[in-house]
Amino acid sequence: MLTEGAGIPLAARVSAANVHDVRMLLPTLTACPLAGYGGRGKTPRRLLADRAYDSEGHEAVVRWVGIRPEFAQRGAPHGSGLGRERYVVERTIAGLHHNRRLKVRYERRSDIHQGFLTLACIKLCWYRLDPKRKR
Repeated sequence: MLTEGAGIPLAARVSAANVHDVRMLLPTLTACPLAGYGGRGKTPRRLLADRAYDSEGHEAVVRWVGIRPEFAQRGAPHGSGLGRERYVVERTIAGLHHNRRLKVRYERRSDIHQGFLTLACIKLCWYRLDPKRKR
């Protein structure tokens, strides 16, 4: 899951349960519509991630795209300082899990599950971006 600062989903990709998160970094980054981000054609300034993404190769890929990586460092004590900002992503994931079909994966085909995930992201965007909706 890749979100912007307010928790609006930018990209979400499905993987098997036994695939490490870091293997989905590049597919998720390439799924993000970076060219039109914010309506001004600029890329996000930084990418926050947990300790699993801390490696020179992955940081280099993120820098190559033009984004400053801010990954929690391995071996550092807990309390990396990213918790308050990472809460936005966790809140978005919790919002997606309000859709029962995503909480437990019933589909065998990943493209069908990806379709339901995309629909849930659209629904979440609709609720969060609707100016007439009471918060």
